[in-house]
Amino acid sequence: MGQHRTVLVVGASRGLGLALAAEWCVRGWHVVGTVRTPSKQLEALRSEHPGRLEVETADILDPDSIEALRGRLDGRRIDVLFINAGIARSIEATPTTLPEADFVDMMRTNALAPVRAIEILEGLVAADGVVAVMSSELGSIAQNDNPAWQGYAASKAALNMLMKGYATRHPGDPRALLLLAPGWVRTEMGGSDAALSVEESIPHVVDTVDANRGRPGLRYLDRFNTTLPW
Repeated sequence: MGQHRTVLVVGASRGLGLALAAEWCVRGWHVVGTVRTPSKQLEALRSEHPGRLEVETADILDPDSIEALRGRLDGRRIDVLFINAGIARSIEATPTTLPEADFVDMMRTNALAPVRAIEILEGLVAADGVVAVMSSELGSIAQNDNPAWQGYAASKAALNMLMKGYATRHPGDPRALLLLAPGWVRTEMGGSDAALSVEESIPHVVDTVDANRGRPGLRYLDRFNTTLPW
């Protein structure tokens, strides 16, 4: 079913983004994955799936770079746009001890840049497609009781709010708009103590994206397609 489907994964050089690209390749999709700098891991994936994976260069923090990507992909049908961007700084810090520069970097990378990229790229996405962004369970104000990761959690809550604003500004958008929480995954950012392997998370995330194609509206979901409290 996926042979003629195309997914654009913004932020595919490593970690969860690389895993997303790999999962969609295995499922027979055509994948366009972006990197800021060359990624040996993504190049290896391209070698494993000849003709299946394209690699584009774009910096999500640079709107001109995202605009240029938009121009290069003009005329292409994108069935799924998945924005994967996230950094974690000073995870044990409280607002008193959190360096201001770290907080600003997280807000810029985790909240502002993804939604700005969606604003630029959404015109590529088919009317029955999906616009998704990687959020986190820690972005849920209602259920977050983790004393650590406070700056990161605040940035993901801000991402959720900005996506809510995007949906409000686009009433009647026929596409699914998804904030997806993959769980705490063992990646370079998640760390070795994280509860889940990539294999225990990302296939479910892709299943959830697929289950929401053709279902308009904004939803905040975990990897099992379960609604999370805002």
